[in-house]
Amino acid sequence: MGVFVIACFRPRPGKDAELLDVVRDHLPILRSQGLVTDRPSYVMRADDGTIVEVFEWKSAEAIEAAHSNEAVQQLWERFEATCEYEPIGSLAEGRELFPGFEPVDV
Repeated sequence: MGVFVIACFRPRPGKDAELLDVVRDHLPILRSQGLVTDRPSYVMRADDGTIVEVFEWKSAEAIEAAHSNEAVQQLWERFEATCEYEPIGSLAEGRELFPGFEPVDV
């Protein structure tokens, strides 16, 4: 059974465009490694500039396998260089009953 996640990436100063490049590569790399489903991801922007991505891992085992996958580790290094991870609750929108975000085409 798949596992949907909501990932929040707050861009480091001056790294907005570079972060979007990493987000564009995110699902194709995970998909090439057989770790996510064929469902599309949804990418959006919070008012403070944080990028929010919703996507589906194939399983809890796939999430665990990502932690020892070289291609994923390289991808996560790119994320680390361009953003800080945030919990959805740290966003102003995350405290709203029906949060709204700006759509981002990737």
